[in-house]
Amino acid sequence: MTWRCGKHEISLARPRIMGVLNVTPDSFSDGGTHASPDAAIEWGLKLLDDGADIIDVGGESTRPGFRPVSPDEEAKRVIPVIRALADAGAVVSVDTRHPEVARLAVKLGASIVNDVTGFTNPDMVRVAVESDCGCVVMHAGEVSGRTPRRSVTLDSSAAARAAAHAKDDAEKHDEPTAAEAADAAAAERLDEVMRRSARGVTSPTVTLAGGNRRFTLPDSGPIMRHVMGFLGDQARELMRAGVSRDRICIDPGPGFGKLADEDVVIQRANAKMVSMGYPVMCAVSRKRFVGAVSGVTEAPARDAATAGVCIAAVEAGTRILRVHDVAGVSQALNSYWSVAHPDPRRAFVALGSNVGDRLDYLRRAVSLINAIPLTCVTGVSRAYETDPAYGIAMPVANAVAEIRTELAPLVLIDELLGVEKKLGRTRPAGQEGHGPRTIDCDLLWMEGETHAGRKLALPHPRLGERDFVIVPMEDLMHDPERFLAHAGISVLPREQRVGLVRADLGEISWE
Repeated sequence: MTWRCGKHEISLARPRIMGVLNVTPDSFSDGGTHASPDAAIEWGLKLLDDGADIIDVGGESTRPGFRPVSPDEEAKRVIPVIRALADAGAVVSVDTRHPEVARLAVKLGASIVNDVTGFTNPDMVRVAVESDCGCVVMHAGEVSGRTPRRSVTLDSSAAARAAAHAKDDAEKHDEPTAAEAADAAAAERLDEVMRRSARGVTSPTVTLAGGNRRFTLPDSGPIMRHVMGFLGDQARELMRAGVSRDRICIDPGPGFGKLADEDVVIQRANAKMVSMGYPVMCAVSRKRFVGAVSGVTEAPARDAATAGVCIAAVEAGTRILRVHDVAGVSQALNSYWSVAHPDPRRAFVALGSNVGDRLDYLRRAVSLINAIPLTCVTGVSRAYETDPAYGIAMPVANAVAEIRTELAPLVLIDELLGVEKKLGRTRPAGQEGHGPRTIDCDLLWMEGETHAGRKLALPHPRLGERDFVIVPMEDLMHDPERFLAHAGISVLPREQRVGLVRADLGEISWE
C-alpha cells in the first residue's frame, strides 16, 4: 500500500512514524517546550534524525478544557515551522481544524492535512479537493449515545423482551441528533469531547437469566459500528468530492470523547479498521487510556507504554504511528520488525578512498559491509579513478556496492558510519565532507525508502550529478539512468556531472 501525499508517495510496506510537534503553550504532554518557531524547527529536525518519516505540526491544543485559537494565531505559530521543515525535504503534516490554516499550510509546504474533526466542515473538504495533499480523517466524539454502564437482558421470555424494548425506547431520547453530530467541528463541542475522555471509567453490567455477570469491557459491536461508520462515511464523502482513495488515512481518535474502556475496545479492533482498505493511524501517544492500562499517571512518562500499544497496533495492520517519543518508538519498532517480519530490500552504497592503499580500503569496506547484521553484499562494481569533487584536493578511488538488507535506513547508516570508523576515517573540523578520507560510505538509495534529515537523506540528493556513482552503477545494472528515473531521480548528462571517471582501476576482490 502507498499513501500519496502531495509530491510524496509514502510506502507502507513498512510501518511509518509520524512525529508530534506541538507549537503550543498548553499541550497536555509537552506544552510550551517548542512554542517558539526556532525551537520547534530544531526539534522537528531532531525528530527526523530520530526516525520520524513525517512531522505533524499543530498550533492548537485539544486537551480537556483547551483554549480555542483563532486561525490567524494558529497560522502565525505553525507556518514558519512548516515552511522550514518542508524546505529541508521533510514530509510535513498540519494538525488543524481550521480550513484557512490548512489551505495556507498546504500552499507553503505541508503535504498532509490532519483534521481532528474528520473533514465534517465542507470548507475543509474543499481544501482537500483543491490540492493533492494526504488527508487524515479522525473520529472525535462519543461512541455511543448511552451511558457505558447499561443493563442488557439476555432472556427469551416475553416479559424480558418487553422490558428490554421499554428500556431501549427510554434511552433513545438521550442519543445525539444529526444536528448535534454536525456541530462536532465547533470548539465548544470538541472541548466537551475532551472533557468526557477525562472522566472516570465504568464497566457495563449484563443481566443473564438466573443471575448477574460483570464484563470487563463494553460490547465492541455498537462502538465499532459507530467509529467505522463515521470514518467510512467521511472517507466516501471525500472521494465523492474528488479526492482519490490513495490519499486518505483514517484515525479512530483515541482519547477524543472516549472512555479508557472504549479506547481499548477500539484498539483491539484495529484489524477490522484495516480491512476497510485505508491506511490506519495509531495516535495513542501518552493518552489517558495508555496511562490506565499501564498504571502511569504522568503523560510524559507514558512513552514505554505507548510503544507497547503501537507494536500491538502494527501487528494488527496499522501502518502510521503518531508519537511524541520518536527515538524510543523507532527503536522498539525497528527491533520488532526485524525479528517478526522478514523484509530484505535492495540498496546501493557508494565507496570512496583518497589516502593510503585506496583499493585495499575499498576491499576492506566491502567485506565489513557484508558482515553487518541482516545485510549481505550482492554485487560490487569495478574501482575507478575519478576527478576530485566538492573541494577534495586529490583524485579518488570510487566504487559502488549493491546490498540487500533488513535494517531500517537510520540503523543501516549507523552501521556504515561504524565501517568508516573501523577503517580510520576522521572528520577534521570544517572538512567533515571534503577532507582526506581512508573510506567514505554513502547510502545512495534504498528500496521503498525516502527520508529527510541532517543525518540521512534518501535518495541521496546529489546522486544524479555524480559521475563517480553513475559509471560504477553501470557495472551493476543495464541502465542506471532509467532505473533512477523510476525513483524520481534525474541524471545529468556526463559533461555536466562532477567527479568524472578517468581510469579503470580493476576489480575489487573482497571475498
